[in-house]
Amino acid sequence: MVGSNLLEHPYAEKFNILTPSRQELNLLDSKSIKIYLNHHQPDIVIHAAGKVGGVQANLNEPVSYLMDNLDMGRNIVWGSRQAGIRRLINLGSSCMYPRNYSKPLSEDMMLKAELEPTNEGYALAKIVTARLCEYIAREDSSYEYKTLIPCNLYGRHDKFNTEHSHLLPAIIYKMHQAIKAGQKIVEIWGDGTARREFMYAADLADAIIRALTHFDTLPSYMNVGLG
Repeated sequence: MVGSNLLEHPYAEKFNILTPSRQELNLLDSKSIKIYLNHHQPDIVIHAAGKVGGVQANLNEPVSYLMDNLDMGRNIVWGSRQAGIRRLINLGSSCMYPRNYSKPLSEDMMLKAELEPTNEGYALAKIVTARLCEYIAREDSSYEYKTLIPCNLYGRHDKFNTEHSHLLPAIIYKMHQAIKAGQKIVEIWGDGTARREFMYAADLADAIIRALTHFDTLPSYMNVGLG
């Protein structure tokens, strides 16, 4: 979803963007990534890939949500370092932050308390990838590997199937099915007290474009949201 929205951004045409499909480049294969990056030598890498899904998908497949995202992050970030690519933008997730924290989340809150158990594997993979970016930049300051952490996203190219959709498309899909079936009640999980911040995916694309054009002033970690 993020990558497709970035490609649709009106300023995207100012860049020569490489977008290999899953068939062209398997991100779980470190050797293939190394060959690809060494061959193309991009000026900057944007890591927007991942195995993503809602609560139920994370609960059903915790191993793959940990392993696949961990492997993708490590392969892309370390492959970029080995290929001598000096700049990289890594996209994190708000689930990297502690659960049930009532105050506004600042970047220094990462790893300060327990993660949300329902998507802990995905969160751990995202945290490790972000830390790898930080460590590479710390060891050699000529490598600028930075992480953007968006809030919950919705928008074009989202998933609407019941197993892998996020909250907003899941609700839209449930409403649609209820209307078709003439149902009077729609079940939405949770007790109503949870607070989330939602952002349209095209607005995240705006932030990524700005990060590209103002890369030198971009901090190591930066939240991207509406507040």
